[in-house]
Amino acid sequence: MNAREFLDILHVAERLKDTPRHCTTSKGKTESVAEHSWRISLMAFLLRHEFPDLDMDKVVDMCLIHDLGECFTGDIPTFLKTDTDRQTEDSLLDQWIRSLPAEISSDLTALYREMEAQETAESKVYKAMDKLEAVIQHNESPLSTWSENEYELNKTYAFDTVVFSDWLMDLRKEILADTLEKLKTEKDQA
Repeated sequence: MNAREFLDILHVAERLKDTPRHCTTSKGKTESVAEHSWRISLMAFLLRHEFPDLDMDKVVDMCLIHDLGECFTGDIPTFLKTDTDRQTEDSLLDQWIRSLPAEISSDLTALYREMEAQETAESKVYKAMDKLEAVIQHNESPLSTWSENEYELNKTYAFDTVVFSDWLMDLRKEILADTLEKLKTEKDQA
C-alpha cells in the first residue's frame, strides 16, 4: 500500500467521526459511530487476561472495523434495521473493500467472513462487545433520551450473545443491575 492509498482509506473511515448513533453520552451529546467503535475496542483490550487463550488482537481488529459499512449508509438502530438495509450496507462495504490494495482487501475480507460466521470464540467476543457497549451506553445516557422500546431492550438485549462465556454472562448481569437501578432511581426522581 502506498501513502496515498493509506490516506484515502483514512479519509473514508473519518466519516464515522461525524456519523451519529442512536445513543447519547452521559452528558446528552449524540454519540458517533467512531466513539462506539473505539470503546468496544477498548473493552476487548481490557479483556485480554479474562480470555488468555484467544487472539485478542484479532478481537480488537474486529471491533475497530465492524461498523465501517456505516461510512456509506449511516447508523440504523438494530431494532429498525431491515434486511434491505443490511444488504445495501454489505454491498457498499464490499465494493469499497474490493477497491483497496490487495493485502488490505484480503485482511478485511477474512475478518468480515469470520465475524459474519460467528463460529470462532474471537468473533463471539467481538459480537458481545458490540452489543454490550450499546447497553452500557444507554445506562450512561440520560433516561430522557431513551425511546419507549429501550426500557425493555436494556433489560433483555445481548443475553443470548454472551451465553458462551461465564465471565460475559456475569458482566451482562451487572449491566442489568445498573439498568434496574437507573430505572428505579430516575423514576423516583421524576
